[in-house]
Amino acid sequence: MKLVKQRRAPTERPAEILEAALALFVEKGFAATRLDDVAARAGLSKAAIYLYFTDKTALFQGVVGRAVTVNLGHVEAMLEAHQGPVADLLSRILEFMGDRVERTPMAAVAKLVISESRAFPEIGRFYLKEVIGRAFPLIEGLIRRGIARGEFRQVDPAMTVRSLIGPMLLAVIWHTVFEPIGAEKLDIKALARHHADLMMRALAAESRS
Repeated sequence: MKLVKQRRAPTERPAEILEAALALFVEKGFAATRLDDVAARAGLSKAAIYLYFTDKTALFQGVVGRAVTVNLGHVEAMLEAHQGPVADLLSRILEFMGDRVERTPMAAVAKLVISESRAFPEIGRFYLKEVIGRAFPLIEGLIRRGIARGEFRQVDPAMTVRSLIGPMLLAVIWHTVFEPIGAEKLDIKALARHHADLMMRALAAESRS
């Protein structure tokens, strides 16, 4: 008896295409992935992909948007809603990042950008603009707010952001490169909490007599 594939709503197709594309980008790399492969993995025709994405680069941008930039939206919402000490919010943001690296495709996308940007600089430029270009100014603004409130000592906000993000980049590399070849599993959320504690102590303004 021949099985008939259930027809899906058009609104579901972009998500299915992006899920298939991410899996293939991670398995094969950007260069080796063909739109025909993505279509086959998603159970659609190649023509159906062109209804939503103009080319493979646009498809990659969609993958980044679904896997990474949506998390920036959550951070922006946290910023807007927060009223208390800046140190508390920075710690929550680091823990949120650790959770996203551990439980979502964010790490796989970041690894993809690192590995493919030399050959496909448009990938790196897009990530630099849409992810780093949005995230760094947000955190720099928080550092400046903490300094202005007297919570933090005088530091260089731009360099501080890079210091904050460094361990999360290590977590991305460890999770996507070393764990698959046998390295011990890294507790990324624990690393984020540990690093937040170290950074808040390092940033704290000196107590005054």
